[in-house]
Amino acid sequence: MNSRLLLAKYSMILSLTMALAFLTSLQSLKAQDPVRYVNPFIGSGGHGHVFVGASVPFGAVQTGPDNFFKGWDWDSGYHYGDSVVIGFAQTHLSGTGIGDLGDVLIMPYTGAVKTDKGTETIPGSGYASRYSHKQETARPGYYSVHLSDYDINVELTASERVAFHQYHFPAGKEAHVIIDLKEGINDQSTETYIRRTDLHTLVGYRYSKGWAKNQWLYFAIRSSEPLDQFQVYDDSKLLQGDSGRSDAIKGLIGFNHTPALLKLKVGISPVSTSNALANIDAEIPGWDFQQTEKLATEKWNRELSKVSVETKNEKDKCIFYTALFHAMIDPALFNDHNKDYRGTDKQVYKNASFNNYSVFSLWDTYRAENPLFTLLQPERVNDMINSMLAIYQQQGMLPIWHLMGNETGTMPGISGVQIVAEAYLKGFRGFDRNLAYEAVKTTAMSDKLGLKYARDLKWIPSDQQHSSVAKGLEYSISDGSIARMAREMGKSDDYQYFLKRSENYKQYFDPATRFFRGRTADGRWDEAYDPFKSSGPAARAYAEGNSWQYLWLVPQDVNGLMSLLGGEQNFLNRLDSLFIAEPLVKDTEVLSDVTGTIGQYAHGNEPSHHIIYLYAYGGQPWKTAEKARFIMKNMYLDDPDGVIGNEDCGQMSAWYIFSALGFYPVFPASGEYVMGSPLFDKATLHLPGNKDFTVEAINNGPENIYIQSMELNGKKYDQSFIRHEDILRGGLLKIVMGNQQGDFGKAKEDRPGQ
Repeated sequence: MNSRLLLAKYSMILSLTMALAFLTSLQSLKAQDPVRYVNPFIGSGGHGHVFVGASVPFGAVQTGPDNFFKGWDWDSGYHYGDSVVIGFAQTHLSGTGIGDLGDVLIMPYTGAVKTDKGTETIPGSGYASRYSHKQETARPGYYSVHLSDYDINVELTASERVAFHQYHFPAGKEAHVIIDLKEGINDQSTETYIRRTDLHTLVGYRYSKGWAKNQWLYFAIRSSEPLDQFQVYDDSKLLQGDSGRSDAIKGLIGFNHTPALLKLKVGISPVSTSNALANIDAEIPGWDFQQTEKLATEKWNRELSKVSVETKNEKDKCIFYTALFHAMIDPALFNDHNKDYRGTDKQVYKNASFNNYSVFSLWDTYRAENPLFTLLQPERVNDMINSMLAIYQQQGMLPIWHLMGNETGTMPGISGVQIVAEAYLKGFRGFDRNLAYEAVKTTAMSDKLGLKYARDLKWIPSDQQHSSVAKGLEYSISDGSIARMAREMGKSDDYQYFLKRSENYKQYFDPATRFFRGRTADGRWDEAYDPFKSSGPAARAYAEGNSWQYLWLVPQDVNGLMSLLGGEQNFLNRLDSLFIAEPLVKDTEVLSDVTGTIGQYAHGNEPSHHIIYLYAYGGQPWKTAEKARFIMKNMYLDDPDGVIGNEDCGQMSAWYIFSALGFYPVFPASGEYVMGSPLFDKATLHLPGNKDFTVEAINNGPENIYIQSMELNGKKYDQSFIRHEDILRGGLLKIVMGNQQGDFGKAKEDRPGQ
């Protein structure tokens, strides 16, 4: 064969090799495309209350469909069991137990002019439309639905502060778009305004009161088509001109010629309409919907790819990446592209040195979601802490449940304290350490919320403070976190004081019943008492739970709780009892939040989330493994009713993420993660500095749920917990699994909390 033929043959082989390599590369990229595993409809039914729509990770804009609000299960605006949509708002909550937001509702429709959503049971009575899940699509960064009453296809995508709407109108129909500023989710508009500034632009604002008592949101809308006809209504009354202000303003767009395709860019701002316009210019300057959607998808892929998992069970992978998706919806940005934001004092802070965040569901998220951020979102943790410190400076205390510049004060505790302390203890330094310590200490030393009793090392009287036991136990967790921060900062006197305060929980322990109980100011135990009750007078000392569930809320001092209950064996026996205890007479008034029960354990509510991991402190980690696998298998499903309780801004998902990885932060400020039962054959955390931490489960399977032994970076590792710093160093945690309990974690020196 001559050289020319040899060269041709070689070239052909090389081309085929390169083509095969390219195809392999494409397949590899597809295999690493976690967005395809996400099902945003998980948790949109039942009591999950998750947001369904288009957003980017931690974005201020969360644009999606709204149904008629019919109570608790519509707190996010949408419920999978529904079939009527009233429009598409730009802001939503995800998984909360109280509804709010739903600002700047926009709805396209055809036919006669309608300025009200109408009545759900009477089709055509307003601009609302029926829809079918068969003609509905949701994935990270994108949502679409067909409005069957109008034959309109709606598509939504988003950047951080701008929603991008795309409407496909049918030919030959009179097209309208209404901007209804009266509508919101479980709130009331107090002042609304809209104005057409040119043929393509609208600006305005919506002030409202609801869960957030005094919310201000500014907006700007740019249209791809001329707004030929624009009318302003005060509720149903037509106003003169192209602007209007009242408590129920609605703007109605009409067209001389119905556009086949209409695109709207909706910028929002906590500061001004000019900033809302600037957000549009900065984030979505063009009109390429597909490109915007692609960028949103890339942002989600970048965040979701921070964890790689290997498993033979595709459903588990779907549940895991959906949980990771849900854990990165909130907290939400609450500033403009130029870093301006409005504080809780309603003042405008220009060009801040950090990204300001809101939607701080801290009573929920301090337990697992915020610890998850310290591993997967380190670049955002400093901004979140700076946001909380700014709130402290503006309102005098760290946030409790902060929503759109408003302190709602929802839920007992001062949970922002342990989040700030945890960040400092884990080495975050992108904030003023002295201000951070001032904030946690000042908050803990407040006279408000019963803290004056904790400050003086006393119990909180149940006849003077509602949820006294819940508050007292939560404050003790905060105090334990401050004590560790004080010790790290060399503040020995404060360390001793807050360490003593962290033991205040003992004053609520009734030796006769062996439960934490409410005590009146004169020291008597509450007379109305039933350890199984989660509502009514017998439960007034607790919050969304009962005595059984609150007995274990001492993560900062598990060994102290063990002593209080009579030693290790009594502690373990009592822990066993939690999962089988039932009242002699069934409680017919159980709170709707108390779901996912195993005996008296309630996985659907946050105070229970750490409990199964307490077995490790008593040398029985195999019981943790059994319960972790049971909960993951039975309470997290690839189904609209796939989250057993309120998602709570990512906390329910964060529990699953940690548990599936094989460890959980029982007391976040300690930096210890207690081992459970890894769900995946292999899971890798991609950490800063190009470091990977891999958990490899050998012989893993549905029956092999028990840890037999572990190696960390090739060395035998007997401890039933792993430290935060060990994870950050990267490496390989190799776990041998089996179907027998084994001796792993039995020895006292190998247990957490020593």
